[in-house]
Amino acid sequence: MKTTFSFSLALLLTVQFFGQSFNDSIVPAEVSKFSPAIQKLQLNLGSKLIPVTIYQYGNVQEVVCFNMHDNEFTSVEAAMEVLSRRGGLLIKIENRKQRFITFKLGNKTYTFDANRIFSRKGIEQTLRERGRFSPAAAVEVDNFAQRLLSLIPDTASCIVALHNNFDASFSIKSYVEGGDRQADAREVYEDSLQDADDIALTTDSILYEKMAGFGYNSILQDNMNVKKDGSLSVYYGEKGKRYINIETEHGRVDQYKEMLIRLYDVITEERLSKSATGQPQPADGKNSQKPVDN
Repeated sequence: MKTTFSFSLALLLTVQFFGQSFNDSIVPAEVSKFSPAIQKLQLNLGSKLIPVTIYQYGNVQEVVCFNMHDNEFTSVEAAMEVLSRRGGLLIKIENRKQRFITFKLGNKTYTFDANRIFSRKGIEQTLRERGRFSPAAAVEVDNFAQRLLSLIPDTASCIVALHNNFDASFSIKSYVEGGDRQADAREVYEDSLQDADDIALTTDSILYEKMAGFGYNSILQDNMNVKKDGSLSVYYGEKGKRYINIETEHGRVDQYKEMLIRLYDVITEERLSKSATGQPQPADGKNSQKPVDN
């Protein structure tokens, strides 16, 4: 059964976090900023080279932000500001401000969505949806996907997908009862005070509970029963690894920064708790999902 946090609980946790006021908790403690070390790569894809830029802020590599759609720049602007204060790694596909990637193989042109390429089934689906499929093209896209995944260091404990949407095009409404993605969610929290377009979708129940507790529209993905569409959330959900998609409407930079800083607060709290106890902390003690009744 899908559950919903009460509004009063969400409001209480939003106002009180680590004994701080709401405004205090979203202001990073660091005064100085990290200047990123920048690495530029070019990945082969058919006859084309796809530029990928890696930004390393400080020495932190446990948080990795991944921007797959080059037209979703609000999330990147916000992430760069937060990472410059908190540290972390940002991987960004450069695609001339376009969502879909196009390449040539032989004398044919193929197009795909970069967030639908992390399974063979997803690759075939996105190539067909964008106009053309061939086994050879699928191999090219799979190699490209594996190269992207290899850029994520083994030290990463949380993958943050950087996304934006347009008004009413994709929102918390997609996951509530009657929504077209209802079956993909194990639990959903919808907050009446938040813009429906601003959401946090995660594979991890602890992150879900925290983000919902702060009053953000939140979705806990059903990692077993989610549609296998080749997206990064499905890939990490199947592996039982911690992933979160923070997504706001285009242009809402301050909202995005606030949500990402909240996530950093959670990760920092966990790190301090681990250091204090000297015991390893699992990414999510409840991440192994069993079938549940919806």
